[in-house]
Amino acid sequence: MRMTTTPRAVTSRAQGATVWLTGLPSAGKTTIARLLGDRLKAEGHRVEVLDGDEIRRFLSAGLGFSREDRNTNVQRIGLVSEVLARNGVLCVVPVIAPYADSREAVRLRHAKSGTPYIEVHVATPVEVCSERDVKGLYARQAAGELTGLTGVDDPYEAPVDPALVLATQRQTAPESADAVYAVLAERGLV
Repeated sequence: MRMTTTPRAVTSRAQGATVWLTGLPSAGKTTIARLLGDRLKAEGHRVEVLDGDEIRRFLSAGLGFSREDRNTNVQRIGLVSEVLARNGVLCVVPVIAPYADSREAVRLRHAKSGTPYIEVHVATPVEVCSERDVKGLYARQAAGELTGLTGVDDPYEAPVDPALVLATQRQTAPESADAVYAVLAERGLV
């Protein structure tokens, strides 16, 4: 009996990775993630964008914004992204993740399984984020209706050694997405 193989059967399994976009609210994380995700999908990659707001609504419903709850949220997202990436999916994760130790735990989870993890700091200054104010958070905080806003009255610990720093106040969202794509290409992940 003669067996034939299809091209799909002989190609190696796709390499997954997690691209973690961290930064202040309204920094541009989700916009960049969606642009990158669309490009990767158009090229035929298996891609998931794990949006922080959607995860909070569904996977982390009931969590607040204390340090402990923020850490729990980040660890849940980190677990999901690592499992998907370990199984050949490119996970793009636009999540504030304000604490360095939480992000480090996610990085270590990926390292333990040998799964690529790329941290990108969307380093938009708080003044620019406040002007963008996509969700009205900065206006609500200024009006006294909101406390615990990351980067204003709650800490944000910027990454010390990210793979890439994006100054979105000086480049367009497509340029930022292209820069992230270039890092993936340099590492042989696309």
